[in-house]
Amino acid sequence: MPRAAFTYEALPYRVVFGEGTLARAADEAGRLGIKRALVLTTPAQHAEGIELGHVLGERLAGSFPEAAMHTPIAVTERAIGLIEANDIDGLVALGGGSAIGLSKALSLRTGLPQIVLPTTYAGSEMTPILGETRDGIKTTQRRRDIVPDIVIYDVDLTMSLPASISATSGLNAMAHAVEALYAPEANPIISLMAEEGIAALARALPQIVASPSDRDARSDALLGAWLCGICLGAVSMSLHHKLCHVLGGSFNLPHAETHAIMLPHVVAYNAKAAPGAMRRIAKALDAPDAALGLFGLQRRLKVPLALADIGMPEDGIDLAAELATRNAYANPRSLDRAALRELLARAWRGEVPLS
Repeated sequence: MPRAAFTYEALPYRVVFGEGTLARAADEAGRLGIKRALVLTTPAQHAEGIELGHVLGERLAGSFPEAAMHTPIAVTERAIGLIEANDIDGLVALGGGSAIGLSKALSLRTGLPQIVLPTTYAGSEMTPILGETRDGIKTTQRRRDIVPDIVIYDVDLTMSLPASISATSGLNAMAHAVEALYAPEANPIISLMAEEGIAALARALPQIVASPSDRDARSDALLGAWLCGICLGAVSMSLHHKLCHVLGGSFNLPHAETHAIMLPHVVAYNAKAAPGAMRRIAKALDAPDAALGLFGLQRRLKVPLALADIGMPEDGIDLAAELATRNAYANPRSLDRAALRELLARAWRGEVPLS
């Protein structure tokens, strides 16, 4: 039986992977012709940004330690003022999705080249996707010209990542691969990456929680996150990402925790409509059922199970269900508002996902 036709398009970035690769930041900046770099971090990672500045040496022109969750446009506008005042010609972001999202937003508006050094497993560095928030509404766009030019993966940068954050950011990355398996643009290449990315994270995350200093597990998780990020960059998003954008933008919920909590519930919602994807997810998890396998992994990782536990108000469930049906993403199962409300209510209570 002939294989179905498909299209695969690779994104144009350079990847440096290993241990101690932070030391190559100045050389990589030189590769892009960056002479006056702006280092981007969150306030919590300002100290790491200072160390990165020392590595950049004479190529450092300034730092902006104000990156925030969900990429508020007001923060982006403040950073643009600094760029214009200091003749910045390149961006170097260190951190998770907040710092990398800010770098993408700035590159989109200024055309500046970007180098990113991920410190979590979220996978944003691999995607041409930018989500921004204004007045409590999060919008997303997909553009090839916001993909970072160079990604430096340094296992050393993840060694101090707390086990709890490692777990939630890893589940966040896993969500990218899960949705890639049932996306309209799914293809054999991305599906291979998705299955291996899920499997790598499913192996590594419990070991990291048990032994945070396990370098082999940290390396495996970082590679898994890379693969999962590639998946999201190659296909369109579906219900899981739509719901998480709604919850994050409307209620300012923490990004990774929201993805971690919602993942098994959305997989259960789509289970009957995407049986092939569910089999691959279950195989990667070494579990008999995809949704229950993900829920069981959550419990082993001791991450929050309920939206209520991360600040979601119960009276926001109806609003979230309504917003999720607006400008809906392609999804294997049609979006039914009543069913979505039940999905959200179960997630709010932290109950077992219901197929």
